[in-house]
Amino acid sequence: MDNYEKINLEDYIQTGEGGTALTYNHKDGKTLAKLFMPGMGAEQAEREFKVNQVVYEMGLPTPKPIRLITDGTRYGAEYELIQNKRSFTRIISQEPEQLEPLSVLFAKLAKELHAKEADTSRLPSMKELVREQIARWQGLPEDLRGMALQALDALPDATTCLHGDLHIGNIITDGQRNLWIDVGDFSYGCPEWDLCMIFHVGQHLSEQRADNVFHLKPEMLKKHWEIFAREYYGTTDPAVLENKQKELYPFIALKQLYIIGKIHNGVGAPLDAIVAMTRRLLG
Repeated sequence: MDNYEKINLEDYIQTGEGGTALTYNHKDGKTLAKLFMPGMGAEQAEREFKVNQVVYEMGLPTPKPIRLITDGTRYGAEYELIQNKRSFTRIISQEPEQLEPLSVLFAKLAKELHAKEADTSRLPSMKELVREQIARWQGLPEDLRGMALQALDALPDATTCLHGDLHIGNIITDGQRNLWIDVGDFSYGCPEWDLCMIFHVGQHLSEQRADNVFHLKPEMLKKHWEIFAREYYGTTDPAVLENKQKELYPFIALKQLYIIGKIHNGVGAPLDAIVAMTRRLLG
């Protein structure tokens, strides 16, 4: 806990909400604070901050990590605030005609990221992060845990750079540069660990959730995936694209367990709907 500096939220203005954290801009206009939801431990926030430092030191375009922070209840970190920045999703919400060109650009940038070899001595394996979360989740039904770990073992290994939370809301631009944000789960492994969630959120988010997280309608997220998949995979063949989507099913199931288990810090039972979806995708 000694690594954390206490902040006064009266010095900040809330500017964003994600699945696991809220973001706040400092009133001086120079930094951005990201605080994880209550229940997510200080150790997890520190691990993600250290990964952010590695990514920044690798030279990948991302805001500079500054310090670990707490408001007394929640934990997180403070980062350089990119001036005049907008996320790709914010641009699309305000300028719908940008959906096509920004989805094409996003696919290009994702392919460039996935072409990079990771420094495995400094970054974690996504496959092992998922394994650790599934193994430690106390409330997970034992038969589902066994099914998940067996499916995980069957997936291939790779040393490709992964964003870890890749979606079109996690890239920003200041008009000159495109920068990756929320890189706390940056890791290495098969690109499908990144691709699966782009596909999943494009198919299953409610209208309220799509608006809260992405500022977009669900149908726009579905269209984004169609454009992204065409550009990323380099084909418009429906049969090929359908097969590519089916290849993502086990990754979706396992990544969902990882994300939800992390949010709840490995405590409590998953919702029945999550259990049913996991069984269906792994079956």
